[in-house]
Amino acid sequence: MDLAHAVYEPEGDGPFPTLYALHGWGSNAIDLINLAPHLLGGALLVIAPDGPLRFPIGEGVYGRGWFPIAGEGPLDREGFLAGRATLEAFLADANERYQVDPARALVLGFSQGGVMAYDLALREPERYAGLIALSSWLPQELAELYESSPGHGLLPTLVQHGSQDPMIPVERAEASVRRLRALGLPVTYGDYEMGHAISPESLRDLNRWLQETLQRGQ
Repeated sequence: MDLAHAVYEPEGDGPFPTLYALHGWGSNAIDLINLAPHLLGGALLVIAPDGPLRFPIGEGVYGRGWFPIAGEGPLDREGFLAGRATLEAFLADANERYQVDPARALVLGFSQGGVMAYDLALREPERYAGLIALSSWLPQELAELYESSPGHGLLPTLVQHGSQDPMIPVERAEASVRRLRALGLPVTYGDYEMGHAISPESLRDLNRWLQETLQRGQ
């Protein structure tokens, strides 16, 4: 497998409901794998890959990313497509290697990882039981590539954002929700008194949403 990754495997026999967890810029797989025991009591198989880009963030410390950042400017299309190809190849391998239940596979992305999650799920909504975007945004130039389809209407989507986020203003999340609804997605949206983070309250609501979504899909 081309990407280093972290995995949390539940006890018992699979296949398991599965969450692909995609970290944000400058972070790595460990950041989100630490959530695994707190999601549905540890009942999910959680697979968290490192982004393919590696760059220094301090003396002897490196971060990971999915594509070069451009602030609020246009998306780096070439870099984004390279990140997409690497991620898709990783997921194909992961589906073969781990006890993934393909009918109960969800994708979650935090910050820049949310852009990757949006892309995966909006291009092939039939492959996912749910889409989760935390502290993220859906770029307009990407949204324009996804035509509204019946599959979008069957893809439960959760968007959470901090009202005090200093990195990605909450207005960008609100604009993303409007784009998602224009594409026909059933979106649950929540903003929270937090920054660029996951709070106990947002985690509680995420757990509730996961439980309802997986039960509804059975």
